[in-house]
Amino acid sequence: MATKGMNKINRIRTFALSLVFIGIFIMYIGLFFDSSPIIMTITMILGFIFVIASSGVYFWIGMISTSTVKVECPNCGKITKVLGKVDVCMYCDEPLTMDPELEGKEFDPKYNRKSHNNT
Repeated sequence: MATKGMNKINRIRTFALSLVFIGIFIMYIGLFFDSSPIIMTITMILGFIFVIASSGVYFWIGMISTSTVKVECPNCGKITKVLGKVDVCMYCDEPLTMDPELEGKEFDPKYNRKSHNNT
């Protein structure tokens, strides 16, 4: 089975990390506008909001991560967290499922959506 992407928890953590870098980059751009205090202030505040949003995302995924199901990966044997019906192993990208009806089917992240029809 070919997997698409990476583990959902790691994907969200990567998004939060990118928010930090985007925020710092926006604040750095603001340094070039030292002749215009209004633009510099706006970019500094906007960058700060991105960094604070990153903290919120990290907190949110941390809370979700504490309540996920931990399973042993059949491929690598390591304990990994599964978020939703289907996910991939955090270490070896092996497709994992918590739904017996999806066992043996091709991996598709759309199985986690409520609107997806399992028939």
